[in-house]
Amino acid sequence: MSVQAFDPKFLKISVLTAALQELTPRDVRDADPDRAVEDWLAFAQELGADEIQLSAALHPTETDVPPEAMLDPVANTLDLRQPFSKARAARVQAAIAKTGVQLSDLAYFDNMLVDDKAARRKKHDFMLRVFDAAQLLGLKAVCGFVGRNIKLSFDQNLIDFEESFIPLLKEAKARGLQYRVEQCPMPGWNPTDIWVNNIAHVPATWILLHKIAAKHGCGDQFRIHYDPSHAILMGQDTRSIFQYLKDEGYAFLIAGFHVKGQVIDSKAVAAWGYQGQVCDRGDWKNGQISSNPADLGNAWKKQVVYNTHELPGTAKHDPLAYLQNRTVDWLDHQLAARELLDLDFATCPLVVEHEYPAARIQDKEKLMPILKGSLAFTRKIDEAAACMYSLQNEVLKAQGIPVQGIGRQAYRS
Repeated sequence: MSVQAFDPKFLKISVLTAALQELTPRDVRDADPDRAVEDWLAFAQELGADEIQLSAALHPTETDVPPEAMLDPVANTLDLRQPFSKARAARVQAAIAKTGVQLSDLAYFDNMLVDDKAARRKKHDFMLRVFDAAQLLGLKAVCGFVGRNIKLSFDQNLIDFEESFIPLLKEAKARGLQYRVEQCPMPGWNPTDIWVNNIAHVPATWILLHKIAAKHGCGDQFRIHYDPSHAILMGQDTRSIFQYLKDEGYAFLIAGFHVKGQVIDSKAVAAWGYQGQVCDRGDWKNGQISSNPADLGNAWKKQVVYNTHELPGTAKHDPLAYLQNRTVDWLDHQLAARELLDLDFATCPLVVEHEYPAARIQDKEKLMPILKGSLAFTRKIDEAAACMYSLQNEVLKAQGIPVQGIGRQAYRS
C-alpha cells in the first residue's frame, strides 16, 4: 500500500471561432486580414477561454459552396487569400502575448476527396496554406475532414484516400504537424441519397485509414478530433467508442475533442428513422436537383429533421436519453477519456463548437453571456471528471480502497 497524491489534470478549454463569424465587420477584415484574429483573441479573453481553435476557410468570393446551402456556415477568421507570412505570424503572436489566450490548432473543414478534380486541387492547395500558417505559428496540429468522393464506392474511396490524401499527410509530416480528423458523416453535403459523405466517420474506418497512413510512414500524422455529437447521430456512445479503440490497440488515435451534443427528436425518429428525411426535402424540384443554392441547404434534412445541435449547458435531458445514447453524458465522456484513452493533457484541446441554431446569435453583446456560460459549464464538467479520475483511479487505488458503484459500462444495450 502507498499514498498517491490527489493530482487532477485538466484539459485546456478552447472555442471554435466560427461561433461568431463576423465579430470583425467584413469590410474591416477584408482590408486588414489579421484584424479578425486579434479581435477573436480579445473576445476569447473576455469569454474566459484558455485557447481558440482558429477557423480558416475559403473566402466567400472563392468558395464552391454558397453560404445559404450550408447548415453551419464556416468562418474564415484566418484569411488565407494570400499566403501567411512571418510578419503576419509575428502580429498574431503579439496578440497572443497580450491576451494570454493561446491557439489550440487551426481548423479548415472541407471535402478533401470531392469528386471535381479542379475543386479538389483548390481545396488541397488551401489546406497547404493552412499547414504553412500552423507551422509559422508554432502549432502542432490542424483539424479538418477527410471527405468522400460520391462517385466512388466506399472501398474505392479507400484507394482514393491512399492516392490523394496520403500526400497531404506527408506534407503535414514535413511541417511537424498532426492532421486531426473530425468524424462528422456530413449527410447534407450534397442532395444525393448518400448519408455518409466523410469516410472517417466511425472507429472502424479510423483504424483502416490509419493503417494506410502508417504503411506510407505518416501514421503519426493521422489522428482523430472526436466530436460526440456525431456519435449520437449513429446511435453510438462515447464510452463504448473509447473502449473499442482501447480493445483494438488504438487508444492513441484521439488527440482532440469538439464539445457539442445532439438533442434527438423522438417523434421525428419515429417518422423517418436515423437516416433522416429521404424525400420531399426541397433540394429537388420536379424530379431534378434544384438550381437554387438556397434549396440545396434542405439536403441537411437527412440529419436535422430528427436532431438539433446542442451547445453544452443549454439542454435538459431525460435520464432515459443517456441510456438510449440519444444525448451525451458529458461527465462520463470526460471520465471515459481519462480511463480509456492515451491522452496528452498538455496538447489535447477541449473545443466548444457552437452550432445550436436558436442561439447562433451573430451579435457580440448578446452572444457573450451564452458562450461564456457554455465554456464555464464545459470547464466545470471537465474539472469534475478529472477530480473523479484522480480520486478513484489514483488515490483510492493506491491504498487498495474499492470504488463504490458501477457507473456507465461499454457495450451495454
